[in-house]
Amino acid sequence: MSKAKRLVAFQGERGAYSEDACFKYFGNGVETKPCPDFKSAFEAVEHEEASHAVAPVENSIEGSVTQVNDLLLDHDLSVSGEVIVPVKHCLMSHSEAELSTIAEVLSHPQALGQCRRFLQTYTRWRLIPAYDTAGSARIVAESGRKDQAAIASRRAASVYGLKILKEDIQSEVENYTRFFVLEKNPAPVEGANKTSIVFATKNVPGALHRAMGEFASRDVNLSKLESRPRRNKPWVYVFYADFDGGMEDANCNAAVGGLLKSGAFVKVLGSYKKAEGWVENGE
Repeated sequence: MSKAKRLVAFQGERGAYSEDACFKYFGNGVETKPCPDFKSAFEAVEHEEASHAVAPVENSIEGSVTQVNDLLLDHDLSVSGEVIVPVKHCLMSHSEAELSTIAEVLSHPQALGQCRRFLQTYTRWRLIPAYDTAGSARIVAESGRKDQAAIASRRAASVYGLKILKEDIQSEVENYTRFFVLEKNPAPVEGANKTSIVFATKNVPGALHRAMGEFASRDVNLSKLESRPRRNKPWVYVFYADFDGGMEDANCNAAVGGLLKSGAFVKVLGSYKKAEGWVENGE
């Protein structure tokens, strides 16, 4: 099946940044399936109601999406790709609205925070947190009010027929979100050069040091390591890690094998190709 004919689940409304990620990875012809929450997107693939899911795992400003990390641990979907989308927020409203007519602004709390510098110049505006950026655009479109605006993507303005009052209002120019492409039992990815895992160490002194040594001793580069409390187990932590190379690479495979022996558990989330057109660490 070609990428353009696949059905891809995502969390949010039409016009969401997650849907932008679907189109960027699979192409503009792909069919998408909006879901009310991340769990529903995962379950759509598990129940074969969708062939793939695309879920945000990390924002360059706000950090990891912890709910998605928990779902990656609890569900049996595999990561088969990644895509990075620039976040460019726009202020939008009805065709008759102007900046001078706006009294309240709706958006996801993260988007409101990411546009704090712009919003602080309009102190009379009331900021209303909403469940989704694109959902905010839909609410504004349906309200018919010219004193109400939303912060969302340029494509969301097009989807809901809104006028863009101001573009690129995010405080930080370098604002990106990284998404995982998820499948149920995917075939090995040819040319995979990145792997994501989650693991736990034994509760003994030096356990994490020994775990890191499995990679260092084999010259495997860890590009990310982050701890996360394990749900329903107070003060027990798991570690999410990314490293360069695929599981077909002998050194990578041996490092994970060593981790299996020294750690409490290891789950390989998937080996995949690094996001196209993305350069890490300014190299």
